Amino acid sequence: MEVQDQESLGRWDGLGSRDASSRTEAMENICQDVMRKAEAIGPITASVPSPPALGCLPNSDLNDILAHLLMLSKRCPFEDVRAQCIRLLKAVQDLGVRIPRPLGNGPSRFIPEKEILQVSKVDARTQSIFEDAFAALGRLDNISLVMGFHPQYLESFLRTQHYLLQMDGPLSLHYRHYIGIMAAARHQCSYLVNLHVNDFLQVGGDLKWLNGLDEAPQKLQQLGELNKILAHRPWLLTKEHIERLLKAEEHSWSLAELIHAVVLLTHYHSLASFTFGCGITPEIHCDGGHTFRPPSLSQYCVCDIANGNGHANHHDDPLGNQEMCGEVEVLMERMKQLQECRDDEEASQEEMATRFEREKTESMLVVTAEDEECVPSRDISRHFEDPSYGYKDFSRRGEHVPTFRVQDYSWEDHGFSLVNRLYPDVGQMLDEKFQMAYNLTYNTMATHKDVDTSMLRRAIWNYIHCMFGIRYDDYDYGEINQLLDRSFKIYIKTMVCSPEKTTKRMYESFWRQFQHSEKVHVNLLLMEARMQAELLYALRAITRYMT
Repeated sequence: MEVQDQESLGRWDGLGSRDASSRTEAMENICQDVMRKAEAIGPITASVPSPPALGCLPNSDLNDILAHLLMLSKRCPFEDVRAQCIRLLKAVQDLGVRIPRPLGNGPSRFIPEKEILQVSKVDARTQSIFEDAFAALGRLDNISLVMGFHPQYLESFLRTQHYLLQMDGPLSLHYRHYIGIMAAARHQCSYLVNLHVNDFLQVGGDLKWLNGLDEAPQKLQQLGELNKILAHRPWLLTKEHIERLLKAEEHSWSLAELIHAVVLLTHYHSLASFTFGCGITPEIHCDGGHTFRPPSLSQYCVCDIANGNGHANHHDDPLGNQEMCGEVEVLMERMKQLQECRDDEEASQEEMATRFEREKTESMLVVTAEDEECVPSRDISRHFEDPSYGYKDFSRRGEHVPTFRVQDYSWEDHGFSLVNRLYPDVGQMLDEKFQMAYNLTYNTMATHKDVDTSMLRRAIWNYIHCMFGIRYDDYDYGEINQLLDRSFKIYIKTMVCSPEKTTKRMYESFWRQFQHSEKVHVNLLLMEARMQAELLYALRAITRYMT
């Protein structure tokens, strides 16, 4: 990057300061720069194209700067910056220069914008979390806004992610973002790929690497196999895979680097699940998040209509509510009956094992969404190898997933200490994040209060682990069929195994009487359970290599 670019970046960084005078000074510099550029080019004709796909760097040209200002006017947690950005955009428009407008309706295609936390209307604690996030990354992304339904969890998530990406660690900053790109690309998650392409370039990453994995260093290319197996069939990971990475002569990984890479891969595989599961939309300042064209008569995007992702909110469908009447009460009654059965009789170990195997086999037969082929675009697939490798291939061939007994290798007793030893503090942060998602409760179910939801949360977590072959000896897997209906199982399996196939229709088809905040909570459970499942297989393979 040229010196001028670095100075420009510094100005944007100043907007994240908690000191109002520092923000004002940074904004004044930006105003002068923008007005000078706008006056120099004069009125823009209607034929100006939208900025290019990777035009999110705020200093590349006026269009990108204007898109960045639009994002700040909507998403900056500081009210003074939002107001100044609105005024600046208006001043540019008054010069006859076309300014951008947002595409879409808020951070999620699945959740009405009015139900998601507005940056201008949050409590003091959430405001502080948003300010920290903005100061760290120069943006408050759509994922954070949707997670904002659950501020306690969001705080833990952002602390962990910040540490993985920006604090001291075995891997260089540009390697970290490139691994994020590789992991997100495995699930065709253009949202995360685009974010990390820009972060990668901002920390000085080599533009050539973005042409494809084959242009990246050999060391990163060798991570491709691990990325592929962890994302789709982690039970196939062996100590031989680990050995090949650690003994690759001049391209070898150290154990500490490998642990860092594994945590990043699993973080972004599972975050891709959350992104698709909540219908996260592109960031306002990135490709697909804004347009310079004037509004058309219809706000529908053609792809939304094709995927059944129109703006109609099925939660408001009176017939649907009639049809699903009593859904919550039925679920609560089942939880009560199961609790009574638990108290009355306990199944034998043999019966418990049989129930697990039955549930594991059944989970293989659950068909993911509309099971059509999703062909990744060249833009995404160049960041990984073997695009045809996925979860469905193994399930169609009827391959058997071996059982992984938590009693033999668990996160609490084995994985946690291994991570903490090789990448200090990260084991602790991950553990807090897992516990936060698993134990998070407001003791409510839809409109009902004072409800113990622990049985339901455990069923969801254990069902996901069951799909990965992971068994808890003390859990009765017969409970899963009582608590999770077919539409919910289809949603879970799609989101965890083939998240790129998740649709708005699927999101709306389960738990129709529940709040959006409760569905986001479900997605947090799915994300963390998936991450822990992948980590368990990777860490067990590393442990076997070490012993």
